[in-house]
Parts: sequence; C-alpha cells; structure tokens
Amino acid sequence: MTVSSGPELAVGDTAGHTGSFSPAHDPRALAELIVDLQSAGLRLETEIERRRGGAGPSDSGMLWVEGTAVTVPTETDAARTSPYVLRAEDEGYGIYRDGERLASASGAERPRFYDMTTSDGIPYWKIALMHLDSLASTVVQTCAYWGKSDQCTFCGIGVSLDSGRTIVKKTPAQLAEVAVAAKTLDGAVDATLTTGSSLGVDRGARYVARCGNAIKEASGLPVEVQFEPPLDLDVINEVGDLGIDSVGIHVESFDPKVLGEVAPAKARTGIEHYFRAWERAVSVFGEGQVSSYVILGMGEDPDLTIEGCRRAIDIGVYPFVVPIRPVAGSLMEDVTPPSRQYTERIYRRVAAYMTARGLKATGVAAGCARCQACSAVNAIQNLMQIGPRPGGGS
Repeated sequence: MTVSSGPELAVGDTAGHTGSFSPAHDPRALAELIVDLQSAGLRLETEIERRRGGAGPSDSGMLWVEGTAVTVPTETDAARTSPYVLRAEDEGYGIYRDGERLASASGAERPRFYDMTTSDGIPYWKIALMHLDSLASTVVQTCAYWGKSDQCTFCGIGVSLDSGRTIVKKTPAQLAEVAVAAKTLDGAVDATLTTGSSLGVDRGARYVARCGNAIKEASGLPVEVQFEPPLDLDVINEVGDLGIDSVGIHVESFDPKVLGEVAPAKARTGIEHYFRAWERAVSVFGEGQVSSYVILGMGEDPDLTIEGCRRAIDIGVYPFVVPIRPVAGSLMEDVTPPSRQYTERIYRRVAAYMTARGLKATGVAAGCARCQACSAVNAIQNLMQIGPRPGGGS
C-alpha cells in the first residue's frame, strides 16, 4: 500500500547531509540526520534494545544519537533498505552512510525491572515498558473500534495483545508497583499512559487517570494520560483533580478527508470537538501541558496540516508532529513513510510558529512531547534559534 504524502515541499539547501558539517559538532547536521532517520529508518548490523509490534513506537530501535533521544524505525521495509546503518564500536555504536561515520549513538540497556514479576506471576514488562527514559503503558489493551469498520488504520493496539506480549487490563496497583521499580532500578523520569477507547461518555479517560494517579502517589513520577475527547468535557476536570500533569488528546490529522479515511470514529467526533476539548484541557493543565499527535504521510494536505497546528498552538496545545510509523499487523503496515524533504518543511513551519508563540518542549512535564524521541520538531525548533550556518544556508 502506498499513500501519497501530499505535494512535495522543497527545503532548499538543507535537503541533504553536508560533509563539512558533522552531527557530532553541529546541531544543524544532527537535526537533519534525525529527520532523515525517522523517515528512512536504520539498518542494523548489531543488536540493540527494540520495541516490536503493537501500540507505541513500534518496530523501532531506541537510541541516543549524539546524546539526543531518538526512536528510529528498524523493522520496516524502508528500514531494511535504508542508506543508514548502525554498527557496533568499541564504545557504543556508530551511524554510517556510504561508509562515512556520521554520528555516535548509545543504546538503551534492557531494563532491570523486566526481570521482575507481580505476586500473581505477571512479568512487569507485560504491564509497562521503558521507552528510553519514560515508562509507558496501554492500560486497557482493547478498543471499541478494533476489528470494526471504525478501526484506526494506523493503530496496532490489538497486535500486542494477540501476540501475548501484554495483558488486557492493567490495574492501578500493578502500574504503581511497576513504576516504583522502573524509577528505582532504571531511572524512569516520567510515565505515559494511554488506553483503547470506550463507548462511554468519558471514552476511557477516568480509568487511565485513576491509573496515573496511582503511579504519582506511589512513585512521585510526573504523569501524562492520553484519551479521546470525552463527550462530557467536565471529565477533563475530573482528570485534573486526580493530579495528572499532562494530557494527550490526539486528533492524528487536521485534514478532514484523511481523518475520515484513517480514523472514521475520530472523524465523527469532529475536529471542532477536539478544539473544544483542548481549550478545556488547557484551562485545567496549562499551556504546553496538552498535546496532540499530528501524523504526516497519510495523504494529508500540508496547508491544512500547518493551519491546524497553528490554531492548536494559539490556544496553548503542543502539536506533536511525527512521520507515520507503519505498524506490522495494522491496516497501514505497508505504507511508505514520507520523505525527509516533506516532513522537514512542515516541521520548520510548525516550529517557527511555536517559537513565536513561546511554546517549547522544555516546559512539558510528562509524556511524548516531553520525551521527543519520536519527533524531530524540537530539534528543528532548537536549530532555528541558533541561526544560519556560517557561509550561508540554514
């Protein structure tokens, strides 16, 4: 399956890696490399800690590239033919292209808490996973839309469950227990909780917030919870009353036509209801503590995407812009990720508006926008503030 990325948008003289600038010494080259890796993927000549299948940053390697957290596709068709390759070195790894070493990398070790089990014999790794330095869990691994015509085509929530890598429903007590271990043994700095959607008026928000509250009470970690916009927006206030730090309410695409094709139930909810939910959430959690995934490469109109991001930024919502990450077993598993030229141009326009509005990842307490490993928008925003390269270019 091939999905058009929309009209190509040229990026001028930032379109390729420039040999005279190394990611090890120049943040511009590092940002360019990260954008390219997240589109092209990475071939592996060595073993690293990876996240395989299902929801989350699936089929990806988890790395720090020159000290920057990055999740990079490693299991997709694009990754298997990527011009970039990861090789083991005496200390850590190196990222190479055409025989040239571009950057150093270090991998995440297998978390120590993965070797622990609950009193009833459930491995901790079936309850929550480490995504670099963040603890993450899908607290209810079923969705009212899964297996129906309403199923989000990019989603893999049922894949993890079918493979036996998780359990159907995690309890607040289980999550609290695992969070304490993840913080103590493996240095987790926050927790990110999501859930499959329910058909109730809260769409599952109340339960995921209860789980987040249990983690906060037990471990002290800042917590983000993610849920669909509740039909009753007062539910968002209830989530805030449980001490949650940040929320993710993910529209996925600002292009109504694309949203109707890839997420029919979300399209019926309507983009305007997302804005109403975001406005309420910002009033509860504050500017920058509310975020939305915005996925690139599903055939969206770039202008609609950028305008939607600008409107969200104006009310204090952080648009977490990412290239599509095809999930094996999902309805979009064969989609080709968008080119770097396409994603970088959108990153730049969104990042410029975020900077003008004063919205930055450094202010986010928890969650995907805090971590940034699956997006390059923060790296692009940072390099734009550095200014042009010596001798011209950007």
